[in-house]
Amino acid sequence: MPFFDLLHTDSQSSARAGVVHTDHGDILTPIFMPVGTVGTVKGVHRRDLEEDVKAQIILGNTYHLYLRPGTSILRQAGGLHKFEGWTRPILTDSGGFQVFSLTSIRKMNEEGVQFSSHIDGRKLMFTPESVMDIEREIGADIMMAFDECCPGTADRSYAQQSMERTHRWLDRCIKRFDSTDDLYGYKQHLFPIVQGCVYTDLRQEAAKRLRDLDRDGYAIGGLAVGEPAEKMYEMIEVVNDILPENKPRYLMGVGTPWNILEAIERGVDMFDCVMPTRNGRNGMIFTRNGVMNLRNKKWKDDFSPLDPDGTSYVDHQYTRAYVRHLIHSQEMLGLEILSIHNLTFYLWLVTEARQHILAGDFTAWKKDMMPRIMQRL
Repeated sequence: MPFFDLLHTDSQSSARAGVVHTDHGDILTPIFMPVGTVGTVKGVHRRDLEEDVKAQIILGNTYHLYLRPGTSILRQAGGLHKFEGWTRPILTDSGGFQVFSLTSIRKMNEEGVQFSSHIDGRKLMFTPESVMDIEREIGADIMMAFDECCPGTADRSYAQQSMERTHRWLDRCIKRFDSTDDLYGYKQHLFPIVQGCVYTDLRQEAAKRLRDLDRDGYAIGGLAVGEPAEKMYEMIEVVNDILPENKPRYLMGVGTPWNILEAIERGVDMFDCVMPTRNGRNGMIFTRNGVMNLRNKKWKDDFSPLDPDGTSYVDHQYTRAYVRHLIHSQEMLGLEILSIHNLTFYLWLVTEARQHILAGDFTAWKKDMMPRIMQRL
């Protein structure tokens, strides 16, 4: 069985519907993947993730899991799946984003990246080889190559240096990955990451180089890191024009619901972002009729359901006024309710997109949805 089956491509756009096959189950694409950085999707029970959110795959983070609980514990447990009790697929980021986000506590050279632990200050050296070993021990179904996530505002000279370093690191990642075995009796897959910042020629060069490696899937990194949204969409088009059609394409760290629909239209299959949970914890929810900030005073005496059109039990069990009260009271339940709502909405959105791709009317559906989901309520 191939790793990816492309079932249908929209006749009026590049939107695709497919299936990724893993040993922990199939993933119907396009798909959104909730972020479970340290072995948990923050504030959400596994039962809610499975039954309400209907998550098909979740993320873990190599850097954070290496720090806590550590690979020794994970290996004793039989890998991250058994440690956290998750039976569906998992994808791990390599720590490349932390190269971008933790600039104040890391030093980078050709060998790799030295981090100072944000927990206790101890020095940690991440190399392409060590990251592959860590990701093997974590045991994710899909592993990311170790890369440098270049800032979206970088000049061309630095962006080229960064991309070339990422490619040299990728060669080392592939050599290590291909020379080591799966540890837990199921197959792991390595995705290279296309970098190149906002420079068309660099993105094209990176996409061509990675395409020729013929790996199981490809990630598009280094977007949504400071560049304008239109430039992000342009880079997605540039890269997807080159990447093979018969392999899944994963846009890392993106984004808002409207970002996701725009990227689906341009041929992206997989997404992750902390936005639904992080924004939920700050009182913001996304709905099919627009964005609501429940911290606002206007909701204090609104006793209607949280989201009458929502598909989660929390949407109908709790009122807007009550959830606003929980948020202002800094009650944990409020953060949990809004995280569940947002994740459920994101999964509903990509599932609807898939259904409309298969039905042949994705473009018309997206045109109707975009102004609705972007408006502020």
